[in-house]
Amino acid sequence: MAAKAAHPTRVNTIGVLGCVIAAAWAVCVWVELSGNAARLHHHALYENAQPYWLSALAVLGAWQFMTAAMMLPSSLGVIRLYAATAGRAPDYPLALTLFLAGYFLVWTAFALAAFSGDMQLHRAVDAWPWLAAHATLIPAATLGLAAVYQFTPLKDACLRACRHPGIYLMRHYRRGALNGLRLGFGHALYCLGCCWALMLVMFAAGVAHLAWMGVLAAIMFVEKATPAGNRIVAPVGAALGVLAGIALIAPGVIPGL
Repeated sequence: MAAKAAHPTRVNTIGVLGCVIAAAWAVCVWVELSGNAARLHHHALYENAQPYWLSALAVLGAWQFMTAAMMLPSSLGVIRLYAATAGRAPDYPLALTLFLAGYFLVWTAFALAAFSGDMQLHRAVDAWPWLAAHATLIPAATLGLAAVYQFTPLKDACLRACRHPGIYLMRHYRRGALNGLRLGFGHALYCLGCCWALMLVMFAAGVAHLAWMGVLAAIMFVEKATPAGNRIVAPVGAALGVLAGIALIAPGVIPGL
């Protein structure tokens, strides 16, 4: 009877989050089709006359939809297990809300750091004529960094943690709503360790570039949440390395860069 009582909670949790993910993708598609995505490209954000903080707010607002669309699907496994474990507790709705708040907080901090670094990079291009004349090095280096990171032990360790969320929950689960915040924050750090280099590519391609969003979201979902994930890590790294070379030699060939 206890299992039957917990089951509707799991279904409702995943169902609601599925609707959130679908809505986030719908917003991203509308932004692309309406032409508003160009306003979120790093060049547009740097070259407009608005203050830094206003551009940062625009990026962080868009990033919430991107996190929901791209990252949340690959974390449904740990959320499903969390619902199965804590779903019958009276404070579960608050605990799940805090779990998601911790998760989104980590990715928002990453977005702010990446955006700030991107703006500083644009200033460096303006101040250094050599770099301005060789600006293709920047997207090529971003893709190259993502390619190299695919083969690092840290990437592998974080992927193993994300692929086996039951182990993470057994080690860190405690009762109480505040523990939901801690669990969401901790899981997001593993998620960040898996995917930060791939998400950094979004800043080279434009924060709301739909094609890149789709490709990278699919890669991250397969890597983190499917049995075949381990088999695609190296091929993805090799493909990113090839793209880095193309970006250096013929950057106009790659859409969005």
